[in-house]
Amino acid sequence: MNGTCVNEGIEGTERFASPGKGRGLRALKHFAVGDLVFACPAYSYVLTANERGAHCEYCFTRKEGLSKCGKCKQAYYCEVDCQKGDWPMHKLECTAMTSYGENWCPSETVRLVARILMKQKVTTERTQSERLLLLSEFEAHLDKLDNEKNELNQTDIEALHHFYSRHIDFPDHQTLTVLFGQVNCNGFTIEDEELSHLGSAVFPDVALMNHSCSPNVIVTYKGTVAEVRAVQDIQLGDEIFNSYIDLLYPTDDRNDRLRESYFFTCVCDECTTRSKDRAKMELCKSNAPPEPEEVRKMVSYARNVIEEFRRAKHYKNILSLFCNSPPSELLEICELSQEKMGSIFADTNVYMLHMMYQAMGVCLYMQDWDGAVSYGEKIIQPYSVHYPAYSLNVASMYLKLGRLYLGLERKRQGVKALKKAIAIMQVAHGKDHHYVTEVQREVKELK
Repeated sequence: MNGTCVNEGIEGTERFASPGKGRGLRALKHFAVGDLVFACPAYSYVLTANERGAHCEYCFTRKEGLSKCGKCKQAYYCEVDCQKGDWPMHKLECTAMTSYGENWCPSETVRLVARILMKQKVTTERTQSERLLLLSEFEAHLDKLDNEKNELNQTDIEALHHFYSRHIDFPDHQTLTVLFGQVNCNGFTIEDEELSHLGSAVFPDVALMNHSCSPNVIVTYKGTVAEVRAVQDIQLGDEIFNSYIDLLYPTDDRNDRLRESYFFTCVCDECTTRSKDRAKMELCKSNAPPEPEEVRKMVSYARNVIEEFRRAKHYKNILSLFCNSPPSELLEICELSQEKMGSIFADTNVYMLHMMYQAMGVCLYMQDWDGAVSYGEKIIQPYSVHYPAYSLNVASMYLKLGRLYLGLERKRQGVKALKKAIAIMQVAHGKDHHYVTEVQREVKELK
């Protein structure tokens, strides 16, 4: 049967019982910084609708001149082989997209679950994505879901029935509830070199790794394959830790996020010592330091603003969130938030950096390149301090800045920024990754 394998394990690693964490992944040999620990093909995946036409639906290759599906005219492919390879999954949506037209609107999670159900229907053995952990072993944490999360799950189940009943024989309601819980807790977002969202997927063996706020590996993507590389020296017997969240924020914020999404509190060394919290929460220097209550109120304000932006994952959704404001008004909101927070926080404070990042994104959306560069220049150095070594967030910021500089004919600064991005990406993505070679080519063509 296609895509099946025996339980062969992953060379150099083993599944084990991690004290206080349940199951985990442990190294059986030494891994140096930059070494590939393992690769894992997606069990199931889906390209986000916004990237259709720019990436192949099947292999996620980014290129111009893709060929579109002759029936729905919405899915695009590199070649006939990719189209044929994707048909078992694309047929779930092809006819429906045509018949529903603009009313075809299942969420990305619903689309992914539909593909998982189809995969389970034709797969009876352990797959290459499950050498150490079966998808069926995923935790769903249904007992920990609040009313809002339960309602979202039920809405997704209704959408699944509505849009996919023609092609899928659904399991019972409880089985679907568990599956949505499993995907929500264990799913991954596939991103490009600038951390733009490309799609969603499940990688069971990658999900086996436990979380740390000082991770010793990083996960990047080569098409629809997840690659796990060491970003710290890993010794024989060490547990292998990934990070589940954005590590920019202070300890309390990180743990709030972990409890909300993954239902645990982190007790890694970074959380225990809070060694970076002081720098991340830097206050503006003045003759009269702010009172603790003033700081507390500003932190609360900042968290509320950040949560609103977090809930809106794409700029078009952010615009909708603020009553369909035009981008210029959204930029003004970002600037006013910075002005308010700047009365208490230093520019290097992570809450200020968050709003600068949002403002930079709006500038890019508006094609205000000078404005985007101005924000990027304020962000990059604090990012380099607050994030761990070989951070994709730092690499992507150098990439954006480098490409902006080149567009503004600031060649020397552009080359310098791109070279800094390459240095990080060679470790995080691997020296032979096409993202790395693409950026190297950009630099070489400038000489």
